[in-house]
Order: sequence, then structure tokens, then C-alpha cells
Amino acid sequence: MSQQSPLTYRLITGVDDRSFCERITAALAEGYILHGGPAVTFNGENVIAAQAVVLPGTGTSTTATPTTAS
Repeated sequence: MSQQSPLTYRLITGVDDRSFCERITAALAEGYILHGGPAVTFNGENVIAAQAVVLPGTGTSTTATPTTAS
């Protein structure tokens, strides 16, 4: 089985709940940084969130800058 290289860019989406936050936290722990702010929408039942993350040093644009929480 060959090991896959990490993705440079990921868009993490899902219901805005603890599980979604844990997925973002895991990506940050893997070295990804937030790219821009989150996007949210309501599907009539749940708030759905999306957050882009990028892995520095893997060919990402130099315009990707870390976003920190205030």
C-alpha cells in the first residue's frame, strides 16, 4: 500500500457542531492553517459550515496567510 502525500488545500464542510470543530482542530494539529474565514448556510434544518485550510510549504500561494482567532 502506497502512502499518499497530504493535500495542499482542503475544504472541510459539515453541520456546524462539535464534530466539525474537531475536524478543523485535527487539521490545524496536522500543520494546516486557516485560509480565509468560514462560510455558513442554513439548509432548513442545520447550519452547514465550510472552512478552507492550506498546508504551508507544499506549493501553496504566497498569499495564504495564517488566520488567528481573536
